[in-house]
Amino acid sequence: MAKLTAAFFRREDTVQIAKDLLGKVIVTEFNGLCTSGRIVETEAYRAPEDKACHAYLNRNTNRTKTMFLAGGVAYIYLCYGIHHLFNVVTGPVGAAHAVLVRAVEPVSGLAIMQERRGLSHAKPQLTAGPGVMSRALGLHRQYDGISLVAATSPVWIEDQPILAEEKISAGPRIGIGYAEECISWPWRFYERNNQWVSKPR
Repeated sequence: MAKLTAAFFRREDTVQIAKDLLGKVIVTEFNGLCTSGRIVETEAYRAPEDKACHAYLNRNTNRTKTMFLAGGVAYIYLCYGIHHLFNVVTGPVGAAHAVLVRAVEPVSGLAIMQERRGLSHAKPQLTAGPGVMSRALGLHRQYDGISLVAATSPVWIEDQPILAEEKISAGPRIGIGYAEECISWPWRFYERNNQWVSKPR
């Protein structure tokens, strides 16, 4: 399938993009090792009004500066000093919108993913959750700001048909207890009845 283009990512509505990413396939190719996974869970984050967004009130810091780039690059940050979380920057330059990819269903390179995760066999814990998913796909902070649309990029997202509305569930985002009235916004999207969707804790 063709790669998603810059036009897909640079639309204004990051909530819609979060839904549209369901069913698309992330591909990574590092040091000759190729892995891919079908996106089954996402969350939208949108500055300046979203208190759960790192760039709330358009805070532009060393951590968030990648979010202010034009859509179509990766925003990867370290969470709790342990987990590298992969986000897709969306919108025009300066918008500071992003979509967190929370889970994928493995498509190819399963043995490579298992080795990276230290697992002997495939099970949802392999890629069901943003930290473990990033590890399985070989994504970490050194790739923060990398283009997802450049022809030579080792990370890209392949287009797939839009997931039917009846197959999509929506609800509050996970782990944002600090975000006051934004806690309840239904900006988490996932494929209904898919075993690779993460389990809220």
